Amino acid sequence: MSMANLQRMAMQMQQSVERVKQELADARVDGSSGGGVVKAVVTGDQKLVSVAIDPSAVDPADVEMLQDLIVAAINDALRAARELGDSKMAAVTGGLRLPGM
Repeated sequence: MSMANLQRMAMQMQQSVERVKQELADARVDGSSGGGVVKAVVTGDQKLVSVAIDPSAVDPADVEMLQDLIVAAINDALRAARELGDSKMAAVTGGLRLPGM
């Protein structure tokens, strides 16, 4: 394989990676906890977009439970975003783990 072919392949991969990064930034992934009483939405690149809390989850006598539900919903959404990102990047890189991806 010539150096020119390697450079062309590297450029194509870089363009594909940039396209996937943009797709992930535009994607929305949901997470929830407590049977759906707390929902979180994150982008595919793991930025929190919103949190929705059903009024039934709000108990002034048990704020700690609500806090735990919020954390769990966000973590659920972030896990789904990581899985989406890993899947999309694996399709571009052929499963190679590239630094910073």
